[in-house]
Parts: sequence; structure tokens; C-alpha cells
Amino acid sequence: MVSTNQIAEIGMLVGEPARAAILGALMDGRALTATELSRIAGVTPQTASSHLARLTSANLIAVQKQGRHRYHRLARPEVARMLEGIMQIASNDGATAGRKVVTGPRDAAMQRARTCYDHFAGRLGVAIADQLVGEGVVELDSESGLLTESGTAYLRQRGIEVLDSGPTKRKSSRPVCRPCLDWSERRPHIAGKLGAAICTHYFEKGFVRRRNGTRALEITPAGTLALRQMFGISEIA
Repeated sequence: MVSTNQIAEIGMLVGEPARAAILGALMDGRALTATELSRIAGVTPQTASSHLARLTSANLIAVQKQGRHRYHRLARPEVARMLEGIMQIASNDGATAGRKVVTGPRDAAMQRARTCYDHFAGRLGVAIADQLVGEGVVELDSESGLLTESGTAYLRQRGIEVLDSGPTKRKSSRPVCRPCLDWSERRPHIAGKLGAAICTHYFEKGFVRRRNGTRALEITPAGTLALRQMFGISEIA
């Protein structure tokens, strides 16, 4: 059972501004060095290393060694889900009646298309979710999602393999499909293995690319065509 002290410890770790900046920078799913993260957080590399050690100790960040370099990424999808929830609450800044409520990021590019850890978010992610629900590929409720039997074939025809298969595939307890309430749209996009598979496929095919090192994405001309041909999505406004 989780103790109140453990909850408080996580809150303290996430609540420090430099650590919050570090965690936010890792929300796009990439692995970054301590030096890169120190620049983002506006602290010295030594201070960043201290923050990263504490975040790693709490299993919020995982470290991957490659040659002389150490790369840091969010430890698991649940951490990204927690951060996205905090962002949603933080953006609801007590707007009163008669005042227009602006949700999510103010950056138009981030609102249009971005990554949420390893899956699509923004209008792009919500549009794909709407289309997959409409086609009967997935079934979503407020807390869970289901990839239908016909949905597996639908995705395979489009070059997207979701389920573990074969002896070389690493088994995972991660849900195949689940809804993730979108920070800006306040409607669900798709997370889990399905969301990650779609996102990975689009990156590998060059259908999307990152904008200026942020979570914002640019949909390439080939990606616009693929959205129409694969999912019947004519335009992401």
C-alpha cells in the first residue's frame, strides 16, 4: 500500500521548477543527456545531475548508457500520464464565469500536433482516435480501451502491427489500448501499445517530424496523404 510519505515525496520531486522543466522536456519520448537537460532547466550541469539522480532514485526517470554518454528518459508511460494530468490541472487556473477558458498549450503548433510521451496528442491524436472509434477499430470509455478483432486486421492492412507475436517479441504488461485525456482538446486520444505503434509508424515513414526540438510536430505532405488514405482524415486544422 502506498503511504502518504511516498505520495508527498513524488509531489516534492515533481514540484521543484527545475525538475518540472526536466520532466516536461522528456515528455516527447526522447532520451536526453544531463547537459541538454541542464540548458532546458536553466541550471548548471552539476545541479541537473543532482536533480536527475533524485528523479532516477524515485523511478521517475530511467538512465541508458551508450559509450561515454548517459541518456535520460521517462521511466515508463505511467509517469507521462501523471505529468499530462498535472498539466491539465495547472492549465485550469481558476477561470471565472464570463471569462474564456483557454485549455492546453498556447503554441498553435503544439495544439495541432504533438507527442505525449510515445503517442500522438493534440488535434492530430484526437482526430485519429475519433476515426478509429467510428470505424469500430477501438472501443473507448472514460477509463479503458479495447482493440477489436476486426481492428487488428484493419491496422495490419495499413502496416501497423500492435500485438506481441513471435518468440523474439518482448512481452509487456502495458495495455494494448487506453484513452488519454488530451491536455488541449479535453477529449481522448489513444495511448498504450496502439498509440505507440501508430506514432512509431508515422515517424519511421517520415509522415511527421519534430519542430524545433519541442513536442510539437509537423505533418509532412506525405503524412497528410497518409492520414487521408489510412484513416480518412482530410485535414488537421
